[in-house]
Amino acid sequence: MSKQKINKLLIGTNNKGKLREIRSLLPKSIKIHSTSEFNLKSPVENGKTFKENSLIKSKYFSKKTGLVCLADDSGLEIDFLDKKPGIYSSRWGGRDLDFNKAIKRVYRELNKKDEGWKKKKIKARFICALSISHLDKTIACVIGKIEGYISIEPKGKNGFGYDPIFVPSNKTITFGEMKPSQKYKMDHRYQAFKKIRKFL
Repeated sequence: MSKQKINKLLIGTNNKGKLREIRSLLPKSIKIHSTSEFNLKSPVENGKTFKENSLIKSKYFSKKTGLVCLADDSGLEIDFLDKKPGIYSSRWGGRDLDFNKAIKRVYRELNKKDEGWKKKKIKARFICALSISHLDKTIACVIGKIEGYISIEPKGKNGFGYDPIFVPSNKTITFGEMKPSQKYKMDHRYQAFKKIRKFL
């Protein structure tokens, strides 16, 4: 499968923001399918790493549909919080996966650890594990990262997830303040795509 050209690909996510970004990064020659076409819910993500969770999703969706599947597992690591939320990034938003709640929790945890945290540069990174699977076979699994720090308050209405509180290194604005076209050319998903492109 890895030596054949992939002309049909299922994107293994129910997250509309991720789906939009992944679509923009894929070659136009590939016919894209989404999980909503098959009315599929996401599997239980019980892996201990981003890679494990990405593979759980790509294999699950591929077996359900018979299609080659590309899946992403990504999240935010904050050094000051011992790399939390990490693989639990979406779960910090509660059952509804409400990222406004998740962002409030980040600030709550930072305040709990040190009320003077706003005077420090809180280092953080976004990590993305991308995997391609066909049924039980792993075709590829890669990691992309982008380093940065946490903004002292949410800024910007663009993007999704934790974008309004993440400022990439060497930039002065959050992902939430950037145009999608600017963010898509530098973020963790883009870094992972650069590595996985040769398998598509």
